[in-house]
Amino acid sequence: MAQAEVATINGERTRESDRLAALSATGILDSEPEASFDAITRLCADYFKADTVFLGFADESRLWIKSAWGEPVRELPRRGSIFELVLAANGPVIVPDILEDPRFRDNGLALRRLEARSFAAVPIRCCEGQVLGELVIINSHPRRSMARDELRMLENLAELASNQVELRYLRQNGRPRDSRPPSQPQHAVPIWPQPADLRAALERHEFELFYQPEVELATHQIVGLEALIRWRHPERGLVPPMDFIPAAEESGLILPIGDWGLAEVCSQIRQWTREDHSHSALRVCVNLSARQFSRDGLADHVEALLSRYGIASRQLGLEMTESSLMSDTRAAFDVLNDLRRLGVSLLMDDFGTGYSSLNYLHSFPFDVLKIDRSFVTRMTEGQQALQIVKTIIELARALGMDVVAEGVETREQHALLRDLGCRYGQGFLFSRPISADATTELLRLPGRIMPDHMLVSQLT
Repeated sequence: MAQAEVATINGERTRESDRLAALSATGILDSEPEASFDAITRLCADYFKADTVFLGFADESRLWIKSAWGEPVRELPRRGSIFELVLAANGPVIVPDILEDPRFRDNGLALRRLEARSFAAVPIRCCEGQVLGELVIINSHPRRSMARDELRMLENLAELASNQVELRYLRQNGRPRDSRPPSQPQHAVPIWPQPADLRAALERHEFELFYQPEVELATHQIVGLEALIRWRHPERGLVPPMDFIPAAEESGLILPIGDWGLAEVCSQIRQWTREDHSHSALRVCVNLSARQFSRDGLADHVEALLSRYGIASRQLGLEMTESSLMSDTRAAFDVLNDLRRLGVSLLMDDFGTGYSSLNYLHSFPFDVLKIDRSFVTRMTEGQQALQIVKTIIELARALGMDVVAEGVETREQHALLRDLGCRYGQGFLFSRPISADATTELLRLPGRIMPDHMLVSQLT
């Protein structure tokens, strides 16, 4: 055997060894079924009108199916499979008609029992780029060649699967989720704040709301606001929420604090609408904690506030993270539908960071996705974060949802988001969170459009 052939074989063996090592590190083959993968296959089936969709990962000999839509598929031999074509191409493989393709005239492809006549497959990769698996759509009839935007959508859905695998790897190899900091020394300073501090703050009206604008990226018009709580402590000054919200959650005082915040927002909406009726088009959003969301009668409480302050339901938005939904998804579904019937907007906050966000996105009636600031911040540093943002935007578009990018701080991020088709943004480039009085002055700008010089001033 020639030396060049030996080198080629050795190189292929090394690449396969590295690929299998990367696959093993994810632990994906030994994992339980994952709802996020099911969401991807369902979305594929809906978008491409496919007869069968499956998502799987390949070891030395088998393609292990982690999710399938349509005809049930559990596993397939790797030899002669679509995966080997994808691995060899190191990219997408599209076959509009198997019977017309000379590669398959010996019927050696391991798809006979699936009655495949046409298919498209794209790789699922680890963060280092090795092909770990594939996402495949199959039809039992010939299909025209895939258009560029369709291929991009299929690749974006595969990228979402890749992100879920990466999250699994990080959780499996990083610090355990239930790890706790070391015990405090015997004479440690007591943790602040205590429940008594929070109760006193409520009684003394020390909490206040700041507001951060949501801006249309193309026009710089203010289209909405997010309400953010602050604690104006008489000795400690302005205390950020991260310093007291966890204590409020743990003590249960988040419920009266949250009730105060919802009522304050509704009162402020009424005040702004009375000053200028055009402000009725604004949506003011409030973050709901997990305890607020899970308590009985949330929809009734919101409805009573809308009636009390005489504001339209469309003027109020409720933001929640995936953790608010995880304890009881059936109950969460009922609560969200009750809120939707009221007409308030429902926003999934920090989208992209949760392990099962895809499943909630497909199952629950959200109107808006808010892209987590960590992805926006890293967009200019590499392709992975940029691709995640692009995928979320295109996925939201396919599902008829709006997208708000959080943490927009530079003009470069602004331009990238606008080019990707993201319509709305929020961040220091436009405005830091500011007091209600300062927000009132901001809303008095002609047409609520922020002049270009104000965007520059936010960064200085």
